Amino acid sequence: MDIMRAGMRDMDPEIDSLIHSELQRQRDGLELIASENFVPFYVLQAQGSVLTNKYAEGYPHKKYYGGCEFVESAEELAAKRACELFGAEHANVQPHSGTQANMAVYFSVLEPGDSILAMDLAQGGHLSHGHPLNFSGRLFRIIPYGVDRVTETIDYDEVARLARDNRPKLIVAGASAYPRLIDFSRFAAIAEEVGACLMSDMAHIAGLVAGGVHPSPVPYSDFVTTTTHKTLRGPRGALILCRGKYAADLDRNVFPGMQGGPFMQVIAGKATCFLMAMRPEFKEYARQIVNNASALAGELASRGYRLVAGGTDNHMLLVDLRNKGLTGKEATEILGQVGITVNKNMIPFDPEKPMVTSGIRLGTPALTTRGMKEKEMSLVADAIDAALTYRGERTVMDRVASTVKDLAGSFPLYPEMERGYFSR
Repeated sequence: MDIMRAGMRDMDPEIDSLIHSELQRQRDGLELIASENFVPFYVLQAQGSVLTNKYAEGYPHKKYYGGCEFVESAEELAAKRACELFGAEHANVQPHSGTQANMAVYFSVLEPGDSILAMDLAQGGHLSHGHPLNFSGRLFRIIPYGVDRVTETIDYDEVARLARDNRPKLIVAGASAYPRLIDFSRFAAIAEEVGACLMSDMAHIAGLVAGGVHPSPVPYSDFVTTTTHKTLRGPRGALILCRGKYAADLDRNVFPGMQGGPFMQVIAGKATCFLMAMRPEFKEYARQIVNNASALAGELASRGYRLVAGGTDNHMLLVDLRNKGLTGKEATEILGQVGITVNKNMIPFDPEKPMVTSGIRLGTPALTTRGMKEKEMSLVADAIDAALTYRGERTVMDRVASTVKDLAGSFPLYPEMERGYFSR
């Protein structure tokens, strides 16, 4: 066997089988994890292209390797499109992840021991916003803010008070589990008052911002970080936008400060993703995400489920399961049995441990990408409710699993990928 010309099936049948098993899982189930989506086929093509062979350390026209003329053009296209899409002065498209993007910003404006005002993980923030086990919490002094106990929404007056009392060098706006709109203009006013830089992490809502259904943080922020998957529906990776005056420092802190050669095949996928997000169809998709989330929230509320913050303005729902006698861990496992994928998630002021939780987080981006609309959200809510209510009854669970598979099958995923796609 010529190992350089062999297909995956011949070279590594175990991995080939796992790839196709995962494809079938995605096809047959309902993906409700708020941070997951299905990329278009052409993004997969970019990531599986010969660009994966090219090492390109450095920046366009300042690369440390020869033969970079084509990948440099791809990187320039990605950065130009990102700036155009979001109205930014500068874009760095090299970071591999949202956490790395946040790290690069921190290192651009902070020294170890400096203070950051950011949302508490237990209240909806992200690990990279200052969790004690994350680099951010280990290197910097974190002042956490959260949500109001009654409304479960950000208390901007309390954010302002904490900012005045602590004078942080950086304020982080953005969340990983927050179902309501974020007022970036309010954060900007608070930052200006105390002389802090403002970094907005829009990883979850970037696609909604691009689609015009969520306020943009870009006009108000010194830096904006985001992943390029989730609602943006691009490859797994990240992007940093910033004001022009920070461009040189930021770029130095990405390379050589934080990472070596970027993944050029992923950057090409990002470029294609940004182009896609400028099309009218993307705006329709973003609008439908929000409509679907609102519809799903209403359907679940009518079945007796308590929604954190009373509902949603974006793509996600946080569901408090305490009145159903379930933990988030239990619900995640039960729903997985019928082909519905969710994640356990802490709710504000959660009495349970992080690996147990009182809630689950649901999102509509992946279902929307498949073409589902409001009427399908009623069927999804029926399936969730039936599985959680009759979790001990095998006959009911089997029926729900069949219904889920039929619903998923009505919205085919990747018909281009038949069995032989990866093989020769």
